Amino acid sequence: MSAFGGKADTQGHALMSAFDPKRTWLNRRERALSIRPFEPVRCLRLSVGAVMRRRDFVRFSCGAALWPLSTRAQQPERMRLIGVLLPASADDPVFQARLVVFQQELAQLGWIVGRNVRIDARWATTNPAEIRRHATELAALAPDVILATGDSTMPPLLEATRTVPIVFPVVSDPVGAGYVDSLARPGGNATGFMTTEYSIGGKWLELLKEIAPKVTRVAVLRDPAIPAQTAQFGAIQAVAPALRVEVIPINLRDAGEIEQPVGTFARSPNGGLIATAGGAAVRHRDLIVTLAARYRLPAVYWERLFVAAGGLISYGADLVEQYRRAAGYVDRILKGEKPADMPVQAPTKYELVINLKTAKALGLTVPQSLLSRADEMIE
Repeated sequence: MSAFGGKADTQGHALMSAFDPKRTWLNRRERALSIRPFEPVRCLRLSVGAVMRRRDFVRFSCGAALWPLSTRAQQPERMRLIGVLLPASADDPVFQARLVVFQQELAQLGWIVGRNVRIDARWATTNPAEIRRHATELAALAPDVILATGDSTMPPLLEATRTVPIVFPVVSDPVGAGYVDSLARPGGNATGFMTTEYSIGGKWLELLKEIAPKVTRVAVLRDPAIPAQTAQFGAIQAVAPALRVEVIPINLRDAGEIEQPVGTFARSPNGGLIATAGGAAVRHRDLIVTLAARYRLPAVYWERLFVAAGGLISYGADLVEQYRRAAGYVDRILKGEKPADMPVQAPTKYELVINLKTAKALGLTVPQSLLSRADEMIE
């Protein structure tokens, strides 16, 4: 026996065990590559049973090196997290439909819920305290991106995080509100899609005069705290003199501020109504449509959901299309792009919707010029 615990050959040289930690294999290739062994122990005439064959060792070593790579290739995709903050209740069919379109478009882009993406949707209602709470909770989860709807959700989200990417499908004036530095270069952690351009306010007044020519007085519902609504009101005022219409602003912050002034306005004849674009109008849409019907006021709105609820006519961006486009921005962020470098985009698709039943109830005859341009007519 040798001092190493193995057998000795006929010349007295020690034979090492194949599993001895001091065992070192030397060959011509190692010498050619100048690989220095850990301990220069000379081994001669090793028995086949005592040592591992070189080809077996190479096979074992290569297999060990390749195993982690093949394992990684077989592992499932990393699950991504998308937060969604909606200023509506979970049973709101309008927002449910928009969220479905968003998810469908994500699937078209390769993001399948349950496979490589998870969506945490928060239905915060219209309560500011609830919106703020859900915004804080979503930010704390550090999702890969957050989809935020409207001006009521953006301020609390930006207060909660300046690092998590945010995509807004529906916002009136992101620059005026301070959500982005500019439309071309947002500069922060938010980007997305605008709902209106300021000049559309003049278009609303023109439509009102076209469908109700006798209107000479118009109540404009707007929130003075929202820069975009102030700008829309300014566009309406600019067009009013040419159309011989008097414009009266009515604040849109809460139900009390709406109901009493609209009732007072309706005491005089030839009145009409315009609701400017914003979250406050959406929150109070049922009340606004009800007041317009009660006082027989022809009214123009900025979004289809008002007409579906019984309003007369709407003209504005196709917001379902906005959610579809927002999915494209979310996809780009998940693939590594930064919101700061993704420009805020204006609407590309507008729709004109007319409720023929409401027109009949108001005693209005919809002119053929409007009927031919309508994207949808509700009967």
